[in-house]
Amino acid sequence: MTDRREAGMKTRHAALGGCHVDRAEDAKTEFDAQFQKMTTKGAWGTFRARGTVGRRERSTLKIALLAATGNFEEIQMHVRATANTDASAEVFRPESQLGSAPAEARAFAYADAHGRGRE
Repeated sequence: MTDRREAGMKTRHAALGGCHVDRAEDAKTEFDAQFQKMTTKGAWGTFRARGTVGRRERSTLKIALLAATGNFEEIQMHVRATANTDASAEVFRPESQLGSAPAEARAFAYADAHGRGRE
């Protein structure tokens, strides 16, 4: 069986792009290293690597959940990642209805600022 960290890094690279992952790895500090390790092995190497949900669907769901919970700064990264996941503004617009209207408006502003809302 593939090591979970290795699987997590492979999944992270595929979804977020190598440049982003490399920058994040380079920015790790002693303070957050254990958290980064846990996230790579657990979230990326176990849940996301198992393939039960396609990348496009997972990307759509992730953006909708981030919008619904008000995590707008994270939306920027995940909107950029849609270039790798085959999701688009047309795909995640209906799902954003899971959130509140103010959260949806901010999410669309973030998406539009990164060019994904102009498709």
